[in-house]
Amino acid sequence: MSFFCLLWVPLFYFLRKAITGANASLGGIWALIFGSVIAVIQFFLGYFVSPGGFGLNRWIFGFVDIVSVPVLVPLLIYLVIFILKGFSREVDFACFALLWLIPWGAMRALTWSALNDPILLVSVPLLWTALAAGISFFTNWMITNFKWYSALVSILCILALPLLAASAYWAFFSQQTLTGFILLFIAYIPVIFSFIFERHKN
Repeated sequence: MSFFCLLWVPLFYFLRKAITGANASLGGIWALIFGSVIAVIQFFLGYFVSPGGFGLNRWIFGFVDIVSVPVLVPLLIYLVIFILKGFSREVDFACFALLWLIPWGAMRALTWSALNDPILLVSVPLLWTALAAGISFFTNWMITNFKWYSALVSILCILALPLLAASAYWAFFSQQTLTGFILLFIAYIPVIFSFIFERHKN
């Protein structure tokens, strides 16, 4: 399971690249550099939120330290850079976030390996990639097809996906396995649409 946590993000990146034809340029290099720096800092700082038990504190812990915020950080950074036109459009949001998450996944595989917990080592990397590709899909859709209704739907979905991912982690941890799988499946619906639309576009 540690190897899954280590390898899933780069494998998903190359799978997505093969399907969509997305290319990495200078932005991808910076994503790996920044992701490595943040992973090292996080390794020494530890968690920001106390895990607690099975209640709200565990959900917040999953949102901040485990599932959602680690993916939101590179997406927000890329959005700022995109607005400032610091990188070319050859690198999309998902590529940047996935490359950023490669060293993060390696760090987590190292720190979680002793626990041998499938929730952390399998479901969490799956949720990372679902968030990265799903939020990227809605963001690109909003930018390229900007209308009030598409913007509204995109913003609602972008806000909902991190909450959904944290809820899936919480459900798995609380041994509500069926609920966790349902939420995980819902989180991957935008990924499937992104593969279909990107493939059709190319």
